[in-house]
Amino acid sequence: MRLKVLYFAQLRERFGLAEESLQTPDSVTTVAELIDHLGTRGGVWLETFSGGAAFRVAMNQDMVELETELKDGAEIAIFRPVTGG
Repeated sequence: MRLKVLYFAQLRERFGLAEESLQTPDSVTTVAELIDHLGTRGGVWLETFSGGAAFRVAMNQDMVELETELKDGAEIAIFRPVTGG
């Protein structure tokens, strides 16, 4: 599946990129599996996407849950939840 993945705020800074085009393996079908797959890159990717950290995800500009099925050609935005005070 081909996806356009966007990284915002802290994630963009950590990874040194704002977006990428990604071809995922057939086994990656949900948002949660995509996040797990990104962690397999190791290094800062593993540190960021392992350990149960919380993320917000939008698919084609609509907020989605981790269990949401991915769609070929979708734009996926991943960012940390923001807290206010």
